[in-house]
Amino acid sequence: MRSINAPQRRTEQVYDTIRDSICSGELVPGTHLIQEELAATLGVSRQPVQQAMLLLKNDGLVIELGGRGLYVAPLNAGAVVHHYQIRIVLDQLAARLVCQRVTQTPDFGDELRRRAEPILAEGEAARNQGGAALAVAHDVNFHSFIYEMSGNPFISSTAEPHWYYLRRVMIAVLLHAKRGEIVWRQHREILDVLLSGDGAAAERIAADHVLSAQGALLEAMSVREL
Repeated sequence: MRSINAPQRRTEQVYDTIRDSICSGELVPGTHLIQEELAATLGVSRQPVQQAMLLLKNDGLVIELGGRGLYVAPLNAGAVVHHYQIRIVLDQLAARLVCQRVTQTPDFGDELRRRAEPILAEGEAARNQGGAALAVAHDVNFHSFIYEMSGNPFISSTAEPHWYYLRRVMIAVLLHAKRGEIVWRQHREILDVLLSGDGAAAERIAADHVLSAQGALLEAMSVREL
């Protein structure tokens, strides 16, 4: 197996930087992405920027508008629903598996609570700091924790590409739908159900949580341009 050369690594770094700027809301939907300007800002040649743009187009984060160039993709209602459909399935699977471990493994519930409480506390504190990107990072951390505790490592890896899009969605929800308090109350309710070991109830509350976020965003998108 050959080693990765510097240009390939540079492309990865450019891709990560632009992707994170889009997902965090720093580059808002509709932003014109001029490759020469991006190259100058990032201190690289145009080649890694061009290659990164291809990857970002594949992710659905960047679109090409005819001869006008590349732009940060808008938040499309249809795409939102499609991504949330995938997330519901993954979250329900993770919740069911966590409940199985709670009922089958001694002391697992204690470990789940012990590790979850600081995540909930930090997330609730971040909500009060007013930074949407930080709040979303904690939100993702909570769900990633549930994936980890499911015991199935493929849930996280399957969910990862969807979170690139969903991070943008969740920031839009927090900024426009004012859902921070609701989100963290629901997270605590999810933890309580997981600790009960009731897999069916856990699947229901996981789906309700996702659908609640989806509905809030779609409502926000219907009344303003995000």
